[in-house]
Amino acid sequence: MIITTTPTIEGYPVVQYMNIVCGETIAGVNMFKDIAAGFRNLVGGRADSLERELIQARDTAIQEMVQRAQQMGAEGVVGVKLDYETLGADSGMLMVTASGTAVRFSTPLQ
Repeated sequence: MIITTTPTIEGYPVVQYMNIVCGETIAGVNMFKDIAAGFRNLVGGRADSLERELIQARDTAIQEMVQRAQQMGAEGVVGVKLDYETLGADSGMLMVTASGTAVRFSTPLQ
């Protein structure tokens, strides 16, 4: 499975645009991570625990998108876009969505 943000892949002409595919995930940020991030905001530096949470949410959204593309028989997903949103009254939830177009190529994947 080839996944790319570009609309085409050199050497793999698209012969069928199958459908839009998406993957979504919503992650809660727990109180301790939020406190640590607030402290980092005051003193400077990176909020490693929140970054790990973001990376995990992104990877999960991409995996779901790929799984849905595979279920329809796609060989790749082109034009992938990632979106991030905060949800909840206190913005304590992180939503990540991955979307793209499931495709088939004329050249078999190696």
